Amino acid sequence: MRQLIIIGSGPAGFTAAIYAARANLNPLVVASSVEVGGELMNTTEVENFPGFPEGIMGPDLMAKMQQQAERFGAEIAYDDVTELDLSGDVKKVTLGSGKTEEAEAVIFATGSAYRKLGIEGEDRLSGYGVSWCATCDGFFFREKTIAVVGGGDSAMEEANFLTKFASKVYVIHRRDSLKASKIMQDRAFANDKIEFIWNAEVTDILGDTAVAGVTLRDTVTGEARDLAVEGLFIAIGNDPRTHLVHDKLDLTQDGTIWVDGRSSRTSAPGVFAAGDVIDPTYRQASTAAASGTVAALDAEHYLAARGDAGEPAPAVDQLVEA
Repeated sequence: MRQLIIIGSGPAGFTAAIYAARANLNPLVVASSVEVGGELMNTTEVENFPGFPEGIMGPDLMAKMQQQAERFGAEIAYDDVTELDLSGDVKKVTLGSGKTEEAEAVIFATGSAYRKLGIEGEDRLSGYGVSWCATCDGFFFREKTIAVVGGGDSAMEEANFLTKFASKVYVIHRRDSLKASKIMQDRAFANDKIEFIWNAEVTDILGDTAVAGVTLRDTVTGEARDLAVEGLFIAIGNDPRTHLVHDKLDLTQDGTIWVDGRSSRTSAPGVFAAGDVIDPTYRQASTAAASGTVAALDAEHYLAARGDAGEPAPAVDQLVEA
């Protein structure tokens, strides 16, 4: 039986693996059979991750994190989790290969997935004008005309943020009113760079190697027209990847995994969670990595307490870096 299994291979999962491996916990990282590295694998240049002043490509950053985890002894399984048994002292993780791994502790760091429009060109032009993160990619659209799809708070936040860089920002919404809070609406309406396109949905993304425009369909009349833009930001929400733990762990009203305060402790003893799967607000690579650090430290102290006649592990706010 293993001491620790980490499910997920984004910034949270690999950072947890680095810390856990350095603590001689010999973690197994179930990294996925097809999506190793998480959402950053779909990002081009990352300029806001600490330590890379010249920027770094998303896949390169995740490769370096994986190499660092493996350097300290983390084992990587290129497989998918199909079933979890988190009850009792021994946690059981069933893989797509049919193998069942057992461990004393589990860190759940499966991240979140941006909701997509489900239209042609969306995946093909991801990183070439199509983005789901203004904070990540807004800098690359200086003095360009771009569009944001959505009508909630996140869409208004993205649109306002993008006006720092773009010369023009269209907000495309399929209804004639916004779902966003009044304060977020007021900020967007007051911004001279933002223009709203009501009762419209994007049905196609134009461009061969980069976004050149979008095709809009009027949701009232059905009329179609093209709109020239050089970037498309999709802000229709995102969903934490929690399907494996429904009815196994407590969730919040946002659909994320509940954790105890600033710790990574979930409602099940010996099960910890980190990254976007517990964070409905920030969803940045750096915050996910920090969350992975917390989870590894929590798991380390949990395991140490189990081996020390059940003495309680110190609280997070009592941990002091050696």
